[in-house]
Amino acid sequence: MGEQRIIGLTGGIATGKSTVSEYLQTQHKIPVLDADHYARAAVEPGSPILAAIAHRYGPTILQPEGSLNRVRLGEIVFNDAAEKRWLEQQIHPFVRQQFAQAMAELAALPIVVQAIPLLFEANLTDQVTEIWVVACSETQQQQRLMARNSLTADQAQARIRSQMPLAEKIAQADVVLDNSANLEALFRQVDRALQQAP
Repeated sequence: MGEQRIIGLTGGIATGKSTVSEYLQTQHKIPVLDADHYARAAVEPGSPILAAIAHRYGPTILQPEGSLNRVRLGEIVFNDAAEKRWLEQQIHPFVRQQFAQAMAELAALPIVVQAIPLLFEANLTDQVTEIWVVACSETQQQQRLMARNSLTADQAQARIRSQMPLAEKIAQADVVLDNSANLEALFRQVDRALQQAP
């Protein structure tokens, strides 16, 4: 039996990571573990991490029913690198632990995908065997982001700029999936990348 392929799927904001994840799950029946899903679970009402966030930022960081006010938290960490780091130090270890538990259950499968938007930033590259980066032009990123999140051009630009440059991710990728054309072209690249053993 060959070594398990653990594909780290990443990219920039609005480059098409979810589209690729969904395709791998539906068409290829490959399990996709989603870091965003784990990050949301980390701050569920009643979790120690949410309690720590509320303790640090005060009760206004919570919605009336006790869940996290993501918009408010986003405003804080988006403009303050030190706070962003603090928040990540709370959430990333939890996410890593969730991945480890899920991978233990999927150890017998030949391929597992870990969809991790912050694969490089959270230093999670050690838990995958190959890195796939979904890429498109910055103009496309901006347009998609504006359409998806109802943002102005400036807001979209700021979100993109707040991330590690896509070019740096591409430079470290084993596979680059170019999502600047249409879905058919994107899915063909995914099929090809799956057939080529790393």
